[in-house]
Amino acid sequence: MTDDDVAKSTEYDVVVIGAGPVGENVADRTRAAGLSTAVIESELIGGECSYWACMPSKSLLRPIVARADARRVPGLSGAVQGPLDADAVLAHRDETAAHWNDDGQLAWLESVGADVYRGTGRLTGARRVSVTAPDGSVRHLTARHAVAVCTGSRAVVPDLPGIEDVRPWTSREATSAKEVPGRLVVVGGGVVGVEMATVWQGLGAQVTMLVRGERLLPRMEPFAGELVAASLAEAGVRIMTGVSATEVRRSGHDGPVTVALDDGERLETDEILFATGRAPRTDDLGTGTVGIEPGSWLSVDDSCRVEGSDWLYAVGDVNHRSLLTHQGKYQARIAGAAIAARAQETPLLETDRWGAHAATADHSAVPQVVFTDPEAASVGLTLAEAEAAGRRVRAVDYDLASVAGSGLYAKGYTGRARMVIDLDREILLGVTFVGPGIGELLHSATVAVAGEVPIDRLWHAVPAYPTISEVWLRLLETFRG
Repeated sequence: MTDDDVAKSTEYDVVVIGAGPVGENVADRTRAAGLSTAVIESELIGGECSYWACMPSKSLLRPIVARADARRVPGLSGAVQGPLDADAVLAHRDETAAHWNDDGQLAWLESVGADVYRGTGRLTGARRVSVTAPDGSVRHLTARHAVAVCTGSRAVVPDLPGIEDVRPWTSREATSAKEVPGRLVVVGGGVVGVEMATVWQGLGAQVTMLVRGERLLPRMEPFAGELVAASLAEAGVRIMTGVSATEVRRSGHDGPVTVALDDGERLETDEILFATGRAPRTDDLGTGTVGIEPGSWLSVDDSCRVEGSDWLYAVGDVNHRSLLTHQGKYQARIAGAAIAARAQETPLLETDRWGAHAATADHSAVPQVVFTDPEAASVGLTLAEAEAAGRRVRAVDYDLASVAGSGLYAKGYTGRARMVIDLDREILLGVTFVGPGIGELLHSATVAVAGEVPIDRLWHAVPAYPTISEVWLRLLETFRG
């Protein structure tokens, strides 16, 4: 470094690269442990979740789902048959995303005592990070104990002929668009695909989904994708399975987009959304300076420490364990505790599978809610996953429409529940619910799976009547026969 570089060099106990929810939580935990912490952010503090994912997407979905629920309630259905006020929905979305202003998030991060650096953070060697500010100036930071990479992931857009001129939507454009397109093609049948198809069809677009596989939501139990697909089709979405886009062309600068499919069909649309996967934000991170291939996912142990390193941590999407905000925040709490313990030379609880320094839930109890109509929610293993792992299991299913609370919730309620039971230990390995209003049911299932609660003990957890949660009793009765 030059003399000027030395003057701009600062030492901290911990340096965090990325100030999304994951980086914020790592910083919160390390500061709570008394470790000096720097946080670097190149975009908005609060990250993808706050401005282009969780918060704006669920804000957009809420009126769609609320209207669908209201239309199933006798005495109310007639009052909600008209179209939604799309401008009001989009305006509320803007408020939810804080109008893409991060002042509030910055104030919170500073309130925990972290130093915030605006700019691009890059590794420059062991425990060393450079920060290139927007004005081009560079500052060098050194970490005494740990550098935590919390840079997340980005949407992957396939390299199709014509793709650059089309200016396709990714999840960012889909959650921040300022007007409703007349027609929208959604490529992909995963969570982003089904949620955004729900949003834009509900706001008045004509939506077509192109799904390479044979079903929606392929990572969940098959019935989840089937029930969501049936509801989307009823709402007017055209779902094409077993097809792929091979070429896209836009007419003029803002004209319609023509999409060529591998079966020979051609579609015309106003916008096209690719919801076809994620890639780690590590291509410009400087990982090559510490022996890691640029652009790769960062493999970690259960304390989120990068394998082969005693100082580098990778937390959240970037480690590819579970690409969910709540799971990344969980990892951040684990990693923050592990960093503090190692800094203070406190023995880690490495022998405790569910201890304070092991992100065990990443393997055994990952919860997720898909906020479509109907909602789909799951935690733990599916039946297929449990069988593939060699477990001796039994799946117990129940029709949610047969529960008294479901009939009160909506006329013509449709839904299904499944629990996957480890027959050797008689504990739950996984639970899936699909139906209107079941998202809030999931945490009870998460507690049962993460806590490895014996089936015999669950028999004493009495569900309130008449609620949809009475499905727990019906599932246990079905298991007992």
